[in-house]
Amino acid sequence: MQHRIIVLGAGYSGAIAAGRLAKRLRREDVAITLVNAEADFVERVRMHQLAVGQELKPRPLREMFAGTGVEVKLAKVTSIDVDGKTVAVDSAEGTAELPYDTLVYALGSGGNDNGVPGVAEHAHQIASRPGALRLRERLAQLAEGETVLVVGGGLTGLEFATEVAETRPDLDIALAARAGLGDWLSPKGRAHLRNVVDRLGITVHENAAVTAVEADQVTTADGRTVPAAVTVWTTGFAVHPLAAATSLELADTGRIVVDATMRSVSHPDVYAIGDAGHALGAGDKPLRMSCASGTPMAWQAADSIAARLTGGKLPNAPLRYFNQCISLGRNEGLIQFVTADDRAVDHALTGRFAARYKELVCKGAAWGVANPTMGIPVRRRVVADRVTSDGAAPVTA
Repeated sequence: MQHRIIVLGAGYSGAIAAGRLAKRLRREDVAITLVNAEADFVERVRMHQLAVGQELKPRPLREMFAGTGVEVKLAKVTSIDVDGKTVAVDSAEGTAELPYDTLVYALGSGGNDNGVPGVAEHAHQIASRPGALRLRERLAQLAEGETVLVVGGGLTGLEFATEVAETRPDLDIALAARAGLGDWLSPKGRAHLRNVVDRLGITVHENAAVTAVEADQVTTADGRTVPAAVTVWTTGFAVHPLAAATSLELADTGRIVVDATMRSVSHPDVYAIGDAGHALGAGDKPLRMSCASGTPMAWQAADSIAARLTGGKLPNAPLRYFNQCISLGRNEGLIQFVTADDRAVDHALTGRFAARYKELVCKGAAWGVANPTMGIPVRRRVVADRVTSDGAAPVTA
């Protein structure tokens, strides 16, 4: 009887995990199902490009996984019974209940309004493809001189603000940051960021925590009002809410608490990766929500599942950071090198070379989904005849 593996979510981490499992295990031993609501793989790291009108290459999931042994099921996950080991889904064919032996939870995250009044009603987000497309349509309606206000001075906010300023120089682009502009960067990184922002004509409101959003303006904590024909909210991400409705152990952020192999600490047949997983990296610091975290988490989970099913050796790869890659339009970029626990060091790359570097990273991330073992040939291993109730086979010597 095949061991049933269900992967929920086909973002970077979920798609990589499904493909890597298919490379590691024999098809006759496992049935791998990848469940996703959208038919295409979405390059989330390019949503700022989509929002300003650039066209992205379509990547149909069924084409990407053709011939791999992974079954792609287009459906929305409506509930999970982690004690009964079933997933309820809703698709064009109707509702269904999918039983599993091992579950990989990779439903990711969406925009986070942080409880600020008016965000849901008046602000746009680019945390999803539908959100980016809605913003794209709205931006196309703006007349010369109208203001686009980007709230949030993190990576997403910086990338969108510079992208739209470069693409639409006729608009007035502003950025509201809770702290100083790029205050987490090295001195070289901050100086380059400031130079690019000034050159693009972006107005920066520093130390401006937004406390309310209206249709044509926002209000900051110190009582200032900032006009905005369009407000784009990029202050962070919130995890998919489904996990909170289960008996899985969660962190305060709603992410599923996992061990070093990405396995749930409360339910050994569940693995959580990407934005959904609360995993510890260097210095026992929780990994931040990012593609840089999700990819190694997917490798770790897939290799751990394969090892447990085949009696192999568990992986022990450290989860660490190397750099933060920031596009600042199509022709400018910033590569900020960091410590293993994500603190900026003095070294940074800037300018056109950094822009090319970031583009290669984006292309490499998409390539990694289609090549989950990084092009390295692997041998599909035999699932052991005897697998315990926690989804593990006896480990070989």
